[in-house]
Amino acid sequence: MITPKETLLLIIDVQGRLAQSVFQPEVLERNIKKLLRACKILDVPILLTEQYPKGLGRTVDSLGELMPGTLPVEKISFSCCGTPEFMRQLRSFNRNDILVAGMETHVCVYQTAVELLDFGYNVHLVTDCVSSRTEENKLLGIRCIEKAGASLTSTEMALFELLRVAEGERFKAISNIVKE
Repeated sequence: MITPKETLLLIIDVQGRLAQSVFQPEVLERNIKKLLRACKILDVPILLTEQYPKGLGRTVDSLGELMPGTLPVEKISFSCCGTPEFMRQLRSFNRNDILVAGMETHVCVYQTAVELLDFGYNVHLVTDCVSSRTEENKLLGIRCIEKAGASLTSTEMALFELLRVAEGERFKAISNIVKE
């Protein structure tokens, strides 16, 4: 079970025009926004990456607006773990459970998840917060990530697992986010 004190949200490469060309882009964006808003309420830190932003553009504005002050780690390797600055920042959070969201599922998300597992992290793939240009590649990426040892979850499942109890202001706030 994931807890706010042990969890980090990793958003991988939701950038530029590519973000609009993936399978169900509106679902991807809507669910990542829910995760971001809820993670703020639950004090879950966020780590953001951008793949070659000079060529692919920056993180989509609607997500960036929910992360003021969060500077993306720029990378050229498909796996986030291939970038020393990413690994430095990841280790600085001292969290073992990584909620993974982003794109593309079968490339950067897949390679990152496998390497995080190799490094001993518990990877929780948020399946409704990942996508690829084709549904087939999205589904293949999810299957391969699960086969490598990651847990599968969804936005709603992860948020209620982090929350644990159906009472208080946090519950009310997260329930409202989930209902949107």
